[in-house]
Amino acid sequence: MTSPFAARLGIEHPLIQAPMAGSTPPELVAAVSNAGGLGSLGAGYLEPQAILDQATQVRALSAQPHAIGLFVLPDEFEADMAAVAKAREQLDALMAREGLDVRTSLPQRWAPRFSDQFAALCEARPAVASFAFGVIGPTQLRELHRRDIHVIGTATTVAEVRAWADAGADAVCVQGAEAGGHRGTFLHKAEDAMIGLFALLPLAVRAVDIPVIASGAIMDGRGMLAAEVLGAAASQLGTAFLACPECSAAAAWKRDLPQVEEHRVTTILGFSGRAARGLRNRFVEAMPEAVQGLPYPVLNALTAPLRRAAAAAGRGDLLSEWCGQAAALVRPQPAGELVARLMHEYRLARREVAVGGQTTP
Repeated sequence: MTSPFAARLGIEHPLIQAPMAGSTPPELVAAVSNAGGLGSLGAGYLEPQAILDQATQVRALSAQPHAIGLFVLPDEFEADMAAVAKAREQLDALMAREGLDVRTSLPQRWAPRFSDQFAALCEARPAVASFAFGVIGPTQLRELHRRDIHVIGTATTVAEVRAWADAGADAVCVQGAEAGGHRGTFLHKAEDAMIGLFALLPLAVRAVDIPVIASGAIMDGRGMLAAEVLGAAASQLGTAFLACPECSAAAAWKRDLPQVEEHRVTTILGFSGRAARGLRNRFVEAMPEAVQGLPYPVLNALTAPLRRAAAAAGRGDLLSEWCGQAAALVRPQPAGELVARLMHEYRLARREVAVGGQTTP
């Protein structure tokens, strides 16, 4: 079942586990890679040394190719400190009302420096480097290629797909509106880039000559085949892996996923200041509009103590429960078994479509 794109990356299956920052420990990455997919370490929140440490742990668990994913951000951020003070007051009041004995604080930095993270990624030398929130520069791309690191960009519109192709990326991952987690949009307003995957995918394939990867609420092998029929070289799945025991998502988050109602999955600004798709829970409904006005990563840093405390207390309703539109189709099982199951479903779907039959859910 090795496709030309998968063979180029040195993996067996055209299946990528999404680099979900904060939820992809080395154990998950290695398990997916060992099963023939491309495991991805979501390193957007990690300091450089942590990137190196976790990459070392992945290599200790797996000799197979893996990816490291980063957010393309400025090295420095300026924040409106009056707005920050108001947001802290509102967040602290919310935590007090919910009985959480923790309060906000000002971090030393709002986020790690991207240039330092990038240097660590180069030193770690994964098979693949993936990026969201923007396009890397030509010098950075040359540095990655010099180290034989494949580059995958994230796009939410055809214009963004072209931007990555023009930059020299080896492939681009199109993120449909259905996809869980942070939106990768960088050339448009987030609300203008909510294009369904099965509309965006063939448009992207027509627009560029590099491989296009499909991402957005793909939960089983049938979805992978459907994406392939529309031109995808591979499928990237995130939500499907959240319920795996190797995933570090909070227990309350994992517990809530099978009960997610699709109409309650929405675009959220109140956790991080950047548009992200997840469950509309108590936090989302209670968050004052003024707090939602803070940008990423400022708001993301301010809500971090609340999210940690909520996870420790088993309060999924106060967590950033990121998930794709079809989250209720999640199957809790070890990551290696899930990869095998997905590929079995994919092969079955291909066979049944070839003979004019229908697949069974």
